[in-house]
Amino acid sequence: MAKVLIAEARFYAHLSDLLLAGARAAIEAAGHKHETVTVPGALELPAAIALAAESGQYEAYVALGVVIRGETFHFEIVAGESARGIMALTLDGLPVGNGILTVEDEAQAIVRADPKRIGKGGDKGGDAARAALALMELQSRFGTSPR
Repeated sequence: MAKVLIAEARFYAHLSDLLLAGARAAIEAAGHKHETVTVPGALELPAAIALAAESGQYEAYVALGVVIRGETFHFEIVAGESARGIMALTLDGLPVGNGILTVEDEAQAIVRADPKRIGKGGDKGGDAARAALALMELQSRFGTSPR
């Protein structure tokens, strides 16, 4: 049984709740334990995971958050840099599932976050958790560890 850290950005709490429900359900269905840490926004997710990884307490990580396009360039920065940070952690050998939604509006976020819409474009929190667990299993299969 592995211990998985879920790092969630609570900028949109009602949407985060949906993502979190899906991630927790997927981790529990796979027979693993989880803990959750909260950060203010998506830009802080890679740092939170990197800090947690240094502790050696977790075998996999799930990043959850929502970035909704606004009227300024800020959307592109937050969406791109949070994804880049998560990818950098993954390429450094950490099994991280990226559940950061980047959407045009709240309606799109609700559809994608809803764990009841599994297989219908939803349950992206569960998808991210399953991705993290798949990477964790590959890490075990190949006998590798984070660099």
